[in-house]
Amino acid sequence: MASAPSKASPGRARTRPASRRPTRGARAPRDVLAVISAGGMLGAVARFVLGAAFPAEPGMFPWATFGVNVLGGLLIGTLMVLVNDVWTERRLLRPFLSVGVLGGFTTFSTYVVDVHQLVETDAPGTGLAYLFGTVVAVLAATCAGIAGARRALRWWGATA
Repeated sequence: MASAPSKASPGRARTRPASRRPTRGARAPRDVLAVISAGGMLGAVARFVLGAAFPAEPGMFPWATFGVNVLGGLLIGTLMVLVNDVWTERRLLRPFLSVGVLGGFTTFSTYVVDVHQLVETDAPGTGLAYLFGTVVAVLAATCAGIAGARRALRWWGATA
């Protein structure tokens, strides 16, 4: 579809491709939803197993949830580099690993419930340390994952 002449260049018509707007009710492809679901199941089961193996006593620091979220941050940082720089042609890998596996593995909801329970069980200092410590540790782990993956790719002679 042709447009009116551009104001920047009088007398010259610019052509633009017809815009594609998503139709109402547009849906994600079924294969993408399937890999996200499968990955989410795997990630959630892994988180459950770790949480069951290392339960937190009331008023104590929830190390399992903290560790899961920090490890998830490290892995998502690493994955961002690999998916964008190395595995660019694998269309289903990013939704499977990032949205599915790591989305199911990491847990913001349990983190918030843990903070609330710590504050409610007369451990507000532990709750605040957990609240702020998790944010700092996850961000640091994500940055470390990005930096580590880039360094490893340079060392192996790949792109990064």
